[in-house]
Amino acid sequence: MNSILLETKTTEKEIHLQDDAIEVTKYQCENLEAQVRGLYSENLKLKCDAETIQEEFEMILARNNEYREKIKDHKHLFWEMESKLPVMIELSKKKAFVEELKAKKEELICDLQNPEGSIIKQVQEEITLLKSEITTLKDLINKKRDLLEEEKKKHAKLRKEIEVQNKRYDAILKRLHCQLNKVHSNKRQWHWNIQQLEKKVAELRECLGVAELENIM
Repeated sequence: MNSILLETKTTEKEIHLQDDAIEVTKYQCENLEAQVRGLYSENLKLKCDAETIQEEFEMILARNNEYREKIKDHKHLFWEMESKLPVMIELSKKKAFVEELKAKKEELICDLQNPEGSIIKQVQEEITLLKSEITTLKDLINKKRDLLEEEKKKHAKLRKEIEVQNKRYDAILKRLHCQLNKVHSNKRQWHWNIQQLEKKVAELRECLGVAELENIM
């Protein structure tokens, strides 16, 4: 009997535990359902947004294609107008001139590769003429160098003569300075002597004046 009661209690306890587990599972399922509904709504929203973006992209692509066609037409029109400008006409002439120069360049290259060509002969003649001119210039340079050496020798001789003259003039100047100083010294001495003589004359006049007074009296 006791064992039956114990087994019953154990069974009831297990039933309560299972009920609790069922409640937890039910709660988790409800949460999952709510998350699924949220994800479904978000998925619908994203799908709508994607469709909107696709429509906008197609509109932008259409506008870009239209703009590209306009640019293409504008470039073609601009090219037609530009080709009629004086500058472009001049440029076309320049291009034609460049092509002509290229053709002449090819002809010259072929002529240069030919030892008997007129260009080779002309260049050889010019080289010979240049060699002759160089020889003449070398002779002229040598003559100029000799003249320059002679001028250097003359300048060196003149420099020595100038140094001798400068020394001579320095000596003369020193002598003149000495004489000038002596003249100034003599002048001061003469001035002092004149002052002394004037004093003596004044004294003599005073003496003469006194003597005349005494004679009169």
